[in-house]
Amino acid sequence: MQWTQATAEKRLKDLKMPDMPIMPLVPTNVNVSPDWFQKYKALCREFMRSLSDSVQELALMNLSRDEFMNLLMGRALPGNLSMRFRVPLIWGGQLDVDNLFMCATFPHSQNLDRFIIEQAGNDTIWLPNPEKKIYLPIHSTISGNGGNAVADRLNQFAATVAAGRRQS
Repeated sequence: MQWTQATAEKRLKDLKMPDMPIMPLVPTNVNVSPDWFQKYKALCREFMRSLSDSVQELALMNLSRDEFMNLLMGRALPGNLSMRFRVPLIWGGQLDVDNLFMCATFPHSQNLDRFIIEQAGNDTIWLPNPEKKIYLPIHSTISGNGGNAVADRLNQFAATVAAGRRQS
């Protein structure tokens, strides 16, 4: 069954990602360079280093100081985080930082895989396309009463980044 935008949005809502923006793509298979994976690994490191403009989102991910620094330095992706292509390479996506985003592996990346696979055979595929480099569902960005832990974490991260840059 060909999905409409409304069908795709309803499915994302069922998968607990009602705020995930989507874009349509008419998939056409393209040849992918045999050395794509080596280039992808270098691109992932570049993407991680580019996250210094996403500190607010990172602060909401409950990363340890070491995980945070390793991520921003492009050394290691913390556990339960995945990098995803906005447009898969096989459908014409580019090996470019702007074609990547990061989200939690469980449940988000796994649910996005399910979302795309369920559209197999359709003429138009609806692909996830979050506005920012990191996808956090809206319900995880809302804080409750009892202080501003996000501001505290941001201050801690800013001091950590500043200290790391002084050492470099």
